[in-house]
Amino acid sequence: MQKDNSYISCFYIRLIMQEDFLHYVWQHQYFDKIDLRTTDGQLITVLKPGYRNADAGPDFLNARLQLDEVEWNGAVEIHLKASAWHRHQHQTDPKYDQVVLHIIFEADQLVQRLDGSTVPALALAARIAPDLLQAYHDLLGQPAAVLPCATQLQAVPEITRTSMVERALLERVELKASVVAALHQRLNDDWEATAYHTLAAAFGFQKNSEPLARLAKALPLTIIRRHRHDLLQLEAMVFGQAGFLEENETAAKDEYITALHREFNFLRHKYSLHGTALAAHEWNFLRLRPANFPTVRLAQLAAILHARPALFDAMLTAADLPTLTKFFQVPTSAYWREHYRPGVAGKVPGLGKSSIHLLVANVVVPLRVAYARHTGQIELVESALALLSLLPAEHNHITDDYAGLGFQHRSSADSQGLLALHRAYCAPRRCLQCAVGSRIMQRNLAAR
Repeated sequence: MQKDNSYISCFYIRLIMQEDFLHYVWQHQYFDKIDLRTTDGQLITVLKPGYRNADAGPDFLNARLQLDEVEWNGAVEIHLKASAWHRHQHQTDPKYDQVVLHIIFEADQLVQRLDGSTVPALALAARIAPDLLQAYHDLLGQPAAVLPCATQLQAVPEITRTSMVERALLERVELKASVVAALHQRLNDDWEATAYHTLAAAFGFQKNSEPLARLAKALPLTIIRRHRHDLLQLEAMVFGQAGFLEENETAAKDEYITALHREFNFLRHKYSLHGTALAAHEWNFLRLRPANFPTVRLAQLAAILHARPALFDAMLTAADLPTLTKFFQVPTSAYWREHYRPGVAGKVPGLGKSSIHLLVANVVVPLRVAYARHTGQIELVESALALLSLLPAEHNHITDDYAGLGFQHRSSADSQGLLALHRAYCAPRRCLQCAVGSRIMQRNLAAR
């Protein structure tokens, strides 16, 4: 039995509809335009819907509309319910004063601009065809363990899937590069300091990224530069500022830790480091293999800082993957090859290739892309991305699931692209902004 439009509208808005659907409907003008009017009765003529805004502010910019006899040029904002305007505090944001039309599914409230003027609204609930709603349901409404369109992927050409993964990869790398660029700006345009902070955070390998990023702030590169020639002093500052040299019974019996403690007490006073150190309890050891303990990672980072006086230049100019691998393969001091934690003995392996590959992907590539954008050397972006295609594929439950659905998974470029696709599009169900989902939507519409 065919459901009427009002039933379908109510059903879909409660269960699966997202604002992305209304973005799609507005962008492609997929709605009934006969006697198109605002909620207060003004006749609407859409001259140009505008273009999607990827930055902060209204959803569509440079739209051209005619309301009754008056032509308007401005922005379009889209919400499922009109009341979201006030929930998002748009009435207090000057960026939304340029909105000339509020596209909504349900008109539950009048909304105003900063000056108190009412924003004209167009309610689409009764203007979207049941076939379009059903096609949308066919795309998003099917249960799937991996991604919403899993059961329909066979209808999508491989080139569409591949190009979407490549697009997601570029977006992921650009996002990481933008974080590096913001850090570079905060550090007064010092690329060497930027490389230090980026490398330190990455050495946390997710579990300890946050405390390592704070450690880099607590131990500035300007101080490290003065002592990087002396590994004992460097380790004293790294482990002292990390909170691992607090006096205890184990440390008191360990000659090397005692020596680090003595050096740190001197250097802490010299550089007024009081009150900036982390505490040992802020580091995560739970569910980590000993080789991944933060103490081991700190020793490895200290070794690199000691052996590589020009971090940024080396990571920027390394011609190939073997050169980068050699850059990161620096032996730690003798003590940290035999201890996992202060006073706790055990054979410790060096920095493994898989860890080095992650550092290349998460430090070297974003640094190169950020530098390329900063200097206008766009060709460096391609060379940075080429590094990812030289790295082996990363395997986890997400990438393996996508590979099982037929997505290419041959290198780290594929892995990074699949992770980006999952996190930015599939998991939040932004299917209509994905080339794969859009292709399926068009197919579903054509089949009805």
